[in-house]
Amino acid sequence: MRRVVVTGLGALTPIGLDVPTYWENLLKGTSGADYISKFDAEKFRTRFACELKGFDVAQYIDRREARKMDAFTHYAIVAADEAIRDAGLDKASIDKDNVGVIFSSGIGGLYTFIEEMRGYTVGSAPRFNPFFIPKMIIDIAAGHISIKYGYRGPNYATVSACASSSNAIADGFLLIQAGLAEIMVVGGSEAAINEAGVGGFNAMRALSERNDDPKTASRPFDKDRDGFVLGEGAAALVLESLEHALRRGARIYAEVAGIGLAGDAHHITAPCSKGAALVMRRALASARITPEEVDYINVHGTSTPLGDISETEAIKAVFGDHAYKLNISSTKSMIGHLLGAAGAVEAVATVLSVYHQTIHPTINHFTDDPECDLNYTFHQPVQRSVRYAISNSFGFGGHNASIVFKRYEE
Repeated sequence: MRRVVVTGLGALTPIGLDVPTYWENLLKGTSGADYISKFDAEKFRTRFACELKGFDVAQYIDRREARKMDAFTHYAIVAADEAIRDAGLDKASIDKDNVGVIFSSGIGGLYTFIEEMRGYTVGSAPRFNPFFIPKMIIDIAAGHISIKYGYRGPNYATVSACASSSNAIADGFLLIQAGLAEIMVVGGSEAAINEAGVGGFNAMRALSERNDDPKTASRPFDKDRDGFVLGEGAAALVLESLEHALRRGARIYAEVAGIGLAGDAHHITAPCSKGAALVMRRALASARITPEEVDYINVHGTSTPLGDISETEAIKAVFGDHAYKLNISSTKSMIGHLLGAAGAVEAVATVLSVYHQTIHPTINHFTDDPECDLNYTFHQPVQRSVRYAISNSFGFGGHNASIVFKRYEE
């Protein structure tokens, strides 16, 4: 089987509009949560979120073209551009027939849908923007990236709720292993901080309602956690066959050692520790490693009362006594939950942990939960040897994906 490596990274997050800033603020333990500015949330049970700060699409995309796209596509293009430049693909002589794009989202063009439905209710005749459907559909982000760069390899989107972009990474890995592409630009994007996004998750009682203290509302594994904080943004990774990367002298961040994919077959929204354990076991088997060889897990860690316990139980079931020797951290404690983009944004953090041999903290821990008793790397970053790391993503519908990253060794 061909080895697959990571040669480029891009990130657009609530704590940094590029990878260096994102990583710096992860290590600082910076919270991206604040009161919502995108709409008047005064009547909502949750009035805060992790919004992008200082983002102006006009700095990245021509205004006329930007009007033909939903915000989630804007974010996708920006993150992909950074990853492509970071990998040096914009300057390299490559066969574009062998470069593909898989870019995912959990919800897609929700802003566009809301705007068009508002417009539909005005006037006597139904009027819709001719770009309504192309702006809204989830696969369109991958299409735009492919068209911009002329990449004619496999091109599509994966949709599995909050595991969507981890599935994109997994598919990219498999396509390269199978010889169907040399390079895959993979990732995810989400733009759901609007009335429908916040209102919908509020109706499910999924969001934190800590309106008096947004900065500390995302509290993974804390006894007083009360739900997740909604985030927005995108991330992209350039995956490449090792042989191709070496031929062109690319920098290698890490190796994709294996993947795990599994379904809960349990409940559409309730967590299932059995499914989470199964997907991690499959990831270990794919990477051909033992549990004891793993040093770090970037967990799904949503800050929901049941979800954090379920993931902790799954880790104990898979790793046994070694579970207590792992470093674990939740990126969502700082950037919130980016839904379909979460897997990619957290995979970038995991890759950087492997590359820099440094693990970012989980912030906002105040009270121990006896049911969450592992080493969650609270408060401060930790420098340690990280040879193998796992990034976990679990989505509504029981969709589970785990990616194993390995420190690159020739």
